[in-house]
Formats: sequence, structure tokens, C-alpha cells
Amino acid sequence: MPNHAETRVLPHTAQQMYDLVADVESYPEFLPWNAAARIRSRSPGPDGSEVIEADLVISFKVFRERFGSRVTLFPAEQRIDTQYLDGPFSHLHSGWQFTDRPEGGCEVRFFVDFEFRNAILRKVIGVVFVEAMHRIVRAFEDRARALYGSGGQGGGGQGGGGQGRGGQGTGGQGSSHHGSGGGRSDGSAADSHSA
Repeated sequence: MPNHAETRVLPHTAQQMYDLVADVESYPEFLPWNAAARIRSRSPGPDGSEVIEADLVISFKVFRERFGSRVTLFPAEQRIDTQYLDGPFSHLHSGWQFTDRPEGGCEVRFFVDFEFRNAILRKVIGVVFVEAMHRIVRAFEDRARALYGSGGQGGGGQGGGGQGRGGQGTGGQGSSHHGSGGGRSDGSAADSHSA
């Protein structure tokens, strides 16, 4: 079963990155292979969380598949958890955690664990899995830069402008595996691994 975990340091606030990832309806505007998104329902969850049930349409090569997921937003913890509901997977679980750094910017932790039911899809995705995961994470980074600018003080988007400790830093240190993230010119740093 493919799984991937990645940690990045970005020059934006945790609130900004949380708001960006929580905006599921906007995913088709910037995420690779995401052809459509539709919110089925929104409801309050326990302990101040919000539960979103959504359909996403993934288009990759000749494959086009819809899947449903339950996205639980934890605003107080700046954490997002996604569980699979229905579609082409045998299972899917992903999560995001956003943490402000004292020196500015934030740490973003992301993981995903999934498997397709279809053996052909499993084989196709297996070949490109690591690069696909890196492209998805980079797409979120690029979206953050477009919404908030390069230093975390951008006023556009949900959560831009004055929230958290935006603008105090322009990047961080880190390491990268699989040849991705190191030596980036945008001030971000990365640590990632896939299995």
C-alpha cells in the first residue's frame, strides 16, 4: 500500500496554511489531477471541529474516478484529517498538521496512506507515486505563494493578512530525500519519505 509523509517549513503562518488546505472546493483550481470538487455536507463536530463530506474527481491519464471523503477540520489544533467514504480505493487516510515557528513561518506535516482496488491503477500509480506526492505538496506551496506572497504577509485568500505571526521569517532549514525540496529557491525546506 503506498504511503508518504512529508514535513516542510514554509514562510507563511500556520493559520494561512490551514485555511488553504481546508478550502476543499478550491482544489480543482490548483491541484494536479483534481478535475472537480463538490461539498456534500458540512456539520459541526465534537470539540469545536467541523466535518465536511466531499466528492473529488481525479483525472489521471485515461482514468477518471470520483471518490468521497470525510474531512474533519480541527481549527484550535490547526489540524485536518481525511477519511475515505466511497470510490475506487480500498482505503485512504491523510492528515495535515500546521505549527507556527517562534522565528516565523510554520512547519507543515503531511501524510497519506491509500490503496486502489483496481490492479491496473495500483500499477500505474506505483510507478509515479513519489513524484506525484511531491507535485501535490508543491502545488499547495505554489497556491500559498499566490495567495499570501513569499513572506507570509499576503492579504489575499482566507486567513491572509495579520493572522498568526506572518511575515517574521522567510524560510527555514531542513533536509530532503528523493531529490526534492533541497536547494529550493522559494525559501522552503523539506523532509520527506515514501514507502
